[in-house]
Amino acid sequence: MQGVTGFYGWRVVVAAFVVAMFGWGLGFYGPPVFLHAVVLRTGWPVGLVSAAVTLHFLCGAAVVAMLPQLYRRFGLPRITLAGSVVLALGLLGWSLALAPWQLFLAALASGIGWVTMGAAAINAIIAPWFSRRRPAALAMAYNGASIGGVVFSPLWVALITRLDFTGAALAICAVMLPVMLWLVCGPLAVTPARLGQLPDGDMPDGDPARNAAPAAAEPPALAGRALWRNRHFLTLAAAMALSLFAQIGLIAHLFSLLVPAFGAQWAGFAAGLATACAIAGRSAVGWLLPVGADRRLAASLSLLVQAAGSLAFILAGGGNVALLLAGVVLFGLGIGNVTSLPPLIAQAEFARQTALRVVALIVALGQAGYAFAPAAFGLLREASTDQTALFFSAALVIQLAAIGCFLRGRQRPPGSGPGVTMV
Repeated sequence: MQGVTGFYGWRVVVAAFVVAMFGWGLGFYGPPVFLHAVVLRTGWPVGLVSAAVTLHFLCGAAVVAMLPQLYRRFGLPRITLAGSVVLALGLLGWSLALAPWQLFLAALASGIGWVTMGAAAINAIIAPWFSRRRPAALAMAYNGASIGGVVFSPLWVALITRLDFTGAALAICAVMLPVMLWLVCGPLAVTPARLGQLPDGDMPDGDPARNAAPAAAEPPALAGRALWRNRHFLTLAAAMALSLFAQIGLIAHLFSLLVPAFGAQWAGFAAGLATACAIAGRSAVGWLLPVGADRRLAASLSLLVQAAGSLAFILAGGGNVALLLAGVVLFGLGIGNVTSLPPLIAQAEFARQTALRVVALIVALGQAGYAFAPAAFGLLREASTDQTALFFSAALVIQLAAIGCFLRGRQRPPGSGPGVTMV
């Protein structure tokens, strides 16, 4: 096997890390900051601007579902570069909108653009280069999403304060676009076949028994509507949608729920601790998950840790600092795995030509659902005199339902073939 320096796939992982950092930093962690900036600049109702944020995520979900077809027709590098340009135009639109229709047009552009740098895109970048070692490669690449939040959330605020919203958008886009152009013309334009390399850096003349994954023959491809009748796909899609709904709803309100016990400054540090735990949890699973392991079981255990965090939040009653910190750590450890494990499950359970479609669809369905999560959890807070109990109980129930979906998909129909297939 070639070393890290000889196998080009690790350079692609670094490139994917940077793509994820910009994609999530601008398209996922940016809209909450944009909402505040637009309301301050225009005086428009919060509900109106919030609707634009929801549109941003919903239209992005529609584009995610079409990414495999777009990649086949135009190629991944072109789509990624085009998406970054559309995202930049959308960001400028958010900062310049003088009428609501202009804001919604900007939300369409930013929503379309960022998903070409999101979860399904990162999986598509990594997939040709890694098979057995894909968990570790995806974990490293997806950590760019967490770093994007760490870097860009405060950076947006600082630049908007110093330069105003338009100046901040121009400054960030002036950095992003040249970097993305370099990536799509460099690492993202290279394929294993072009370099004569095999996935995972295996040597072409190596021992087939060593290079091959210990798995059964690849299952048949699922075309058209057959996928929508497949239990593995349906349970995987439901599990990812439920876990993301609980996660995004909780994250959107976590800071404000921690402020009464910690104060604003320490609540911010606690939110940062959750992000650090997300990186640690994702990295640990990526590097330690054995080849051939039951990935649905791994996802269920990760969600169970998050559910334990929700239980700690409930027991804290909004005031017990030790239990609140335990909740932050336990919940944080699973944050990254909610995004990175479902694509790995798809890799294991579906044929190569089907897996990319499955990943695009489950990400699209998950994003369409979590677009409404902050509002839904906000209604729960308003409907209860004890905000924390009902809020975190709802998150706990949804997390347990997601675990049930993951486990339901482990049961194979009678007479079916062998289990996990590595592709």
